[in-house]
Amino acid sequence: MSDEEHHFEAKGDAGASKTFPQQAGTIRKSGYIVIKGRPCKVVEVSTSKTGKHGHAKCHFVAIDIFNGKKLEDIVPSSHNCDVPHVNRTDYQLIDISEDGFVSLLTENGNTKDDLRLPTDDNLLSQIKDGFADGKDLVVSVMSSMGEEQICALKDIGPK
Repeated sequence: MSDEEHHFEAKGDAGASKTFPQQAGTIRKSGYIVIKGRPCKVVEVSTSKTGKHGHAKCHFVAIDIFNGKKLEDIVPSSHNCDVPHVNRTDYQLIDISEDGFVSLLTENGNTKDDLRLPTDDNLLSQIKDGFADGKDLVVSVMSSMGEEQICALKDIGPK
């Protein structure tokens, strides 16, 4: 062996994958799947039997968890599909800025200021009205594949 020093380039992230493989035949309704590069929640699964030498195929109908669009995919049931890592975290709402960003309090006491208000009008009005009334609000943030979005709201009482 040589006595030369080895230098390694430092990477910015921990290298954790945004998805993991799972056999298509094992993915069920209300599970998650990646279709066309988007994380989706499965709303319907149907499996078709094929001829002598063909594969059984799974037909997935799923809804994008961030924009609500319906997507479909057909995959042989023995093949692997990408399944996104989906995390849900609760944060306390501190402030809403004029430019549409929210300020949230994390569990360790830091603030998180990089999230926009949700695009869903119903949820948007609930957050704005509750905040204007001075209520203590806790928002649920769903994160997957590098995207984050406020998806739910809880009222924990007045301040």
